[in-house]
Amino acid sequence: DAGVHSKAWYAATCDRKTAEDALYQSNKDGSFLIRKSSGQDSRQPYTLVVFYNRRVYNIPIRFIESTRQYALGREKSGEERFDSVAEIVDNHQRTNLVLIDSQNNTKDSTKLQHIVRVS
Repeated sequence: DAGVHSKAWYAATCDRKTAEDALYQSNKDGSFLIRKSSGQDSRQPYTLVVFYNRRVYNIPIRFIESTRQYALGREKSGEERFDSVAEIVDNHQRTNLVLIDSQNNTKDSTKLQHIVRVS
């Protein structure tokens, strides 16, 4: 497993709407959790859900079969790859995560700061 099941930020059985509602309730920039992706696709097993500037971003976490690593968002050259989902979280608690709003074509960034638990 990707090292997620024992983590406070992992909401195993949480669907997209529940995750988004929980983050809107937290209303804190940098609030986040990780949930299983809605589609049962082994190449995109998880989704990182982040709250920033009164918006919720759902960022796919891809599993790269060839290297057995994980990466965020769509595949791009020179992307950061991680050995586990936990490494992605650890990394972005220290360094900014770029948030791309495809509708408004804007970029923001925030660190993962507040773990949101879904009851």
